[in-house]
Order: sequence, then structure tokens, then C-alpha cells
Amino acid sequence: MPSNETLREMHRQMLRIRLFEETIQQIYFEGKTPAFDIAAGPVPGEMHLAAGQEPVAAGVCAHLRPTDAVTATHRPHHVALAHGMDMKKLAAEIFGKETGLGHGKGGHMHLFDPATNFGCSGIIAEGMPTAVGHALAFKKLGRDDIAVSFFGEGAANQGAFHESLNLAALWKLGVVFVCEDNAWAISVPKDKATAIPNNSDRAAAYGIPGVLVADNDPVAIHEAAGEAVARARRGGGPSLIEVKTDRLLGHFEGDPQLYRSKEELALLKERDALRAFERRLIDTGVLTAAEAEAAWKQARAEVDAAIEFARSSPSPEPASALQHVFA
Repeated sequence: MPSNETLREMHRQMLRIRLFEETIQQIYFEGKTPAFDIAAGPVPGEMHLAAGQEPVAAGVCAHLRPTDAVTATHRPHHVALAHGMDMKKLAAEIFGKETGLGHGKGGHMHLFDPATNFGCSGIIAEGMPTAVGHALAFKKLGRDDIAVSFFGEGAANQGAFHESLNLAALWKLGVVFVCEDNAWAISVPKDKATAIPNNSDRAAAYGIPGVLVADNDPVAIHEAAGEAVARARRGGGPSLIEVKTDRLLGHFEGDPQLYRSKEELALLKERDALRAFERRLIDTGVLTAAEAEAAWKQARAEVDAAIEFARSSPSPEPASALQHVFA
């Protein structure tokens, strides 16, 4: 069981992630209505938000060091923030500003942060072989730092999933593979695309532990991740964790979600893991109601400061389009 201090920190991380994404969601639609124009507004392009999946990021990243490497997906904000990414630089990158992580050139799906060894990509399963490469480098350097790869259940049907698990197991690398199973690969339900109910069962094919966390519980995720991280650090090799999590929003902002029933959407909102976790902490005396309210206010202030930084930052000079590229 995590300590009370760890539980409070996980709650804080989930709050700041949720408020950050809710704010980005509101800003994203500025200038895009009444007729949705994906190129309009201060944040043009696609936007993939992870509301509902905060427990996975908070539970796993609670065990990590800044020197550990983390790779994520096209839905990356929750993992990036939980692993320590500067919220101001993240916001500025989303706004396409010069002060962003990639000087405004990467956008929200292609974040790169050397300060936290974080990277992500819009390419499905791309982060998995990258994590294996990180872990191989750590092993050759004699370090006990590890790599963690977050990916969706749809990525488990890609060749990169099997190649990465195979090499990590063969070379006994310190990688933790974390499958965020939100039941939908864009608009395709898992049972229409995957032959087995639980991707964690696939770990057996590579002789490594496969752990299923059957609900979106931050404590259960923390406990499963703790064992996998400890195994990786002591040289025991990789593990695969699958978490049945919830995607409260559409695949992207503007997604009408016609593939989901009203009943499903209502149920998702009702069982919101963030609210449930907060109630649990209050009921068990880990948090008081006043402390919870103060945590919300603190997170709100941090998010507001990050958004103000992004809005007020300069846009890149046109000539900079020729910089930071391969010739």
C-alpha cells in the first residue's frame, strides 16, 4: 500500500493533469466554432486528451526517477506531466510557441524533453522499440535506470509490440511496458480487433511477467508498477502491465463519438476515477475536504500560469523553419 504522502502526491498529479487538459480543451475550440475548422484558433491541428487515464500515469510515474526514460503515445500529456515535464514548456509547445519544448515545431503529439528523458510520437507503437533502446543503453552503461513504454491496446496488435517484447526479454532489459486499455482504438472496439481479452496474457509468450489491473484504480496500478519497476532495476528483465482504464472523451477533440452509446458515456462520467480516488482519500482520512479543495486551487493556479506563459510567448520567426531539421 502506498504511503499517505504518496497517495496525496498521486492525487495532486491527477488534479493538475485533469485541469490542464480541461483548460486545453476549452482553448482548443476558440475560433473553431460554429463550423468546426481544425486549422483555426490558437491551437490548430488535432488534439488527443487523456481525461480518465490519469491513474495510469500517476500510479506508474510515482516510482520513477528523472533519469528514467519514458515513451508515450499521441495521447501523452498525462504521462509527460506525471514524469515531471515543465507544464509551461508543454503548454507553449501545444500553442506552437518559441518557448515550447520543440520551439513550437513538434506540437502536442511529438514532445521531446531531455530534462526528463521523455519522448512520444503519433506513430502507433513507435515508443516501444525506443524504450528498448533506452534500456539497452542503460544496461551497457552499468546504470540501474529503467525505461517505461506507455501504449494503447491497439498498439498491441502491431509488429513493434512483439519485436520489442522479444528483444527486451531476450536481452533481459529493464523495461516496463504499460498498456493503457481504454477499450477503443480510435472507433474500433477491442473485441473487434484483438483475438484475446487481455493483452497481459501475451507476456507468457516471451517468458516475462504479465499483470492485469482490472480497473482504473491508482493504488492497484501503483502496486503493480512497483513490482515491475523493482524487477527492472535489479536486472530481472521486462514486465508487461495492462490497465483497464477509461477514455472519458473522444479519440480527438471534435470526435462526435457516434460509435459509443449514450449509456456508455454516462457510465464513464459516473465512475470518473479522479473523483472516486479523491472521495476514497477523504473517507479514509488521508485527505481532509479542506486539503482537497486547496489542492484543486493550487493546481488551478499552476495551470493558469502555464497557459498565460504560452499565450504571451512569442511565435517562432519564419526563418527558424530551416533550423533544427536534418539536411
